[in-house]
Amino acid sequence: MRATRGRLAAGAVLLGTLPLVLLGCGIGEEEDPATKPGRAPAEEASTKSRERVQAYLDAMTAKDVAAGRSQLCAALQESFDAAATGPNGDFADHFTVPQAEITDIRSGPRGQEVSTSISVAAGSRTLTRPLLFTVTRDGADWCIAAEAPGGNTPAPAATP
Repeated sequence: MRATRGRLAAGAVLLGTLPLVLLGCGIGEEEDPATKPGRAPAEEASTKSRERVQAYLDAMTAKDVAAGRSQLCAALQESFDAAATGPNGDFADHFTVPQAEITDIRSGPRGQEVSTSISVAAGSRTLTRPLLFTVTRDGADWCIAAEAPGGNTPAPAATP
């Protein structure tokens, strides 16, 4: 009987200290997604994507080619240099950008998809067109990886 009580007491002590041991090993702690390399929290991805695209839109409006180029991933910069100020380029001299706004941001298959609405004026004519920018993380920084006509329809507003 005495050996059984001793075993029970030792088992109780072991079970009582097990949670402390597991906490010391990191089991049971919440993981902070910001500390995981290569993974960014959704809020950071959305914020950084908005910042990059807004800076690009501001550069288009100001006709600041260098500022626009600096928002792009390195792989796009060479083609940007060749086309940016050409007849159909985002920074062409013959048109102005009186209005440009971000209409939607969401995760996509290749990164954050940032939908925009851009008004372009040439002479007395103004057209508004949607453009979709894809923003990705390139090392420690974020950059625009693609620009294409079109965009996502804004998500419906939440109803109370």
